[in-house]
Amino acid sequence: MFDFKLPDIGEGIHEGEILKWHVEPGTEIKEDAPLVDIETDKASATIPSPKGGKVVSVLAKIGDIVPVGKVIAVIDDGTVEPSRAIKETPLEKPSIKTETPATKETSEQIFVPAAPATRRLARELSVDINSVKPTGPGGRVTPEDVKLYSESLKKPSVKPEPELHPEMTDKLATAEFAAHASCCIPLLDIEPLPDFSEWGPIEKEQLRSIRRKVAHKMLTSKILIPHVAHMDEADVTLLEEFRLREREHRKGKPGEHLTLLPFVIKAIIAGLKATPAFNSSLDPFKEEIIYKKYYNIGIAVDTPKGLIVPVIHNANEKSIIELADAVHDLSTRARDGRIEVKELKGGTFSITNIGPIGGTALVAAINYPEAAILGMGRVQEKPVVRDGQIVIRKMLPLSLSFDHRVADGADAARFVTEMIRELSDPNLLLLET
Repeated sequence: MFDFKLPDIGEGIHEGEILKWHVEPGTEIKEDAPLVDIETDKASATIPSPKGGKVVSVLAKIGDIVPVGKVIAVIDDGTVEPSRAIKETPLEKPSIKTETPATKETSEQIFVPAAPATRRLARELSVDINSVKPTGPGGRVTPEDVKLYSESLKKPSVKPEPELHPEMTDKLATAEFAAHASCCIPLLDIEPLPDFSEWGPIEKEQLRSIRRKVAHKMLTSKILIPHVAHMDEADVTLLEEFRLREREHRKGKPGEHLTLLPFVIKAIIAGLKATPAFNSSLDPFKEEIIYKKYYNIGIAVDTPKGLIVPVIHNANEKSIIELADAVHDLSTRARDGRIEVKELKGGTFSITNIGPIGGTALVAAINYPEAAILGMGRVQEKPVVRDGQIVIRKMLPLSLSFDHRVADGADAARFVTEMIRELSDPNLLLLET
C-alpha cells in the first residue's frame, strides 16, 4: 500500500484546499495521471499520482483544508506492507473490538511501522504503540518515541475545562485574539465584533485560500509600510489612436489583444530606470535597501476567487507585442485557475488597473515586500488647455503608491513625470522596444 501525502510544492506553502478528486475508491489509476486538484493561498494546481494502482480510499473531502504531509489517499500499488492510513479513512470506521494480546500485536503490525525491538519495549512499558507519535524515517516509531510517550503518561493529568456552548467558545476565542492583537501595538484597541444577527439575517463564509492570502498580504502591507500616494494624468490621445490602429491590423496575429497595459509597462520600466528606489525592497531587520537590477512587473488580476498578481519576468527584454501576449495569457490563465505558483513570485513592481471596471482614481495597497504600485483609472475624454486653446484629449489617471521609507515625494513626481512623457508620445515608447 502507498500513503499519498499532500506534497510540499514549495514557495512557502503549508496547506491546501481540496477542490476536486479525479478518482474515487476502487478507481484504477496510472502513474502520473491526475489525482487531485488543490488550491493554495497562491494558486490552483493538479497533483498527479506518483504511483500506479488501485485507489483504496480518499481521506479528505472537497473543501477540506489539509496541511502538507498529511495522508489524503491510499493507493494499492502492489507493495507488501499495508498502509496504516487506512484506519484514518472517514468512509469506513472500523468497529470496536475487544482485543486479546495476540490480536493486538497483529493490529500493531498492520498499522504502525516499528522494529520488533521497539514493539517489545512498548509492551514492557505497557504502552499502546498505536498511540505513539512516530518521528523516525518513513513514519516509523523509534524507541525514543516510545520512552517519551511513556514518560508523558506518568505526568499528572490536567483537569479538563468544562465544555462550553459553541457560541460562547467562539466569543471567547474572538476576545482572546482581540486582546492579543491589541497588546502588540501601542494604543491599538481591537474590540470583538458585535453579534450582527441581532439586527437581521446574516450569512457567514469562511475566509480561505486566495481570499485569506489577500487579507494577510494587505494587512501586512498596511501595517509595515508607510504609504504615500502621488497622482497625475497622462495625455494618451496619440497613443490610443496608434494602439487602436495597430490592434485592427493584428487580428489573428501576435499582439491582437493589444491593450493600453503593455505601453504602460514600458513607461514604468523607463520610470524605474530613472528612479530605482521604486524597484527596491527595504529590509527592516538589516536596515538595508535592496535595489533590484531586473524588472519583473506584476499585474493584478480580478479572479472569481480573489485578487492575484501574476508576474511578467524580465519585462524590460520584451517588445510591446510580446508584453501584450504575456498580459493576455497570464490574465486568462489566472481567471481560469491555471496559473503556476512560480508565475506569482519574484515581482519587483506591480500594476493594478480598475479602468475596465470603472473609476477615476484609486490609492492601491503596495504588494509587500515591493516598494511601490501603480494604479490606473479609466481613460476619459476631458477638456484641457493646449497652447492657450481648450481641446478634448484622452486622459489616463495615474496613482503611484510608494513606501515613504525608501523614497520621497520628489522621487514620485520624477517617476510619474517620466511615465507621462513616455505615454504622451508613442515614438518614445517605440524607442524603448
